[in-house]
Amino acid sequence: MIRIFLVDDHTIVREGLRAALVSEPTLEVVGEAGNGQELLDQLPSTPTDVVMLDLNMPVLDGLATTRRLQEEYPTLRILVLSMIHHERNIGQLLDAGAHGYVLKNVAKDEIVAAIHAVASGRQFLCSEIGLHMLRKVLNQSSAAPDGSIKKPNDLSNREREVLQLIAEGLTTNEIAEKLFTSKRTIETHRQNIIEKTQVKNTAALIKHAMEQGLINKA
Repeated sequence: MIRIFLVDDHTIVREGLRAALVSEPTLEVVGEAGNGQELLDQLPSTPTDVVMLDLNMPVLDGLATTRRLQEEYPTLRILVLSMIHHERNIGQLLDAGAHGYVLKNVAKDEIVAAIHAVASGRQFLCSEIGLHMLRKVLNQSSAAPDGSIKKPNDLSNREREVLQLIAEGLTTNEIAEKLFTSKRTIETHRQNIIEKTQVKNTAALIKHAMEQGLINKA
């Protein structure tokens, strides 16, 4: 049995993770915390094998918590679960001692696979991150020496889903409720979409998305 401690400042995210993992006979959620400090306060009395850790949290964030865990609990396995997929952030977490990095929009099966991988002593990157990095390497290798190729419409499935709902006129709160996630997660998706499409506002984003066939026009 792998004992898991969930750390995320959004209660709804922790509840969703617990509900997803409760049916797995090899996994047991032994604790929850809203930030890294709460985790450190509980660990002495809560035997744990794998900590599932968000990156952006108040009081003590994921990076600082990872460093503390590496110092104080070196045998504990750390799996980061975040919406942030920038290489710099991922590299910082892995350098600090994290053993895996998974995006929050992955399927349950991939989260379970990630838990088993890090618990068994291996490292794990979710498939979306791995493919993103591979595409970037391939693009850089084929780009001109003075720059890299950027594909502004290279959106993930969840980003396309969020984009469609934005085009339908839903607010951030409404999208979060519809997709059973947090407002901050949707805001992160929105920012990623704007960066990838290189537009300046929502109106321009919708116009661009329709021109590129990224959303349904119905």
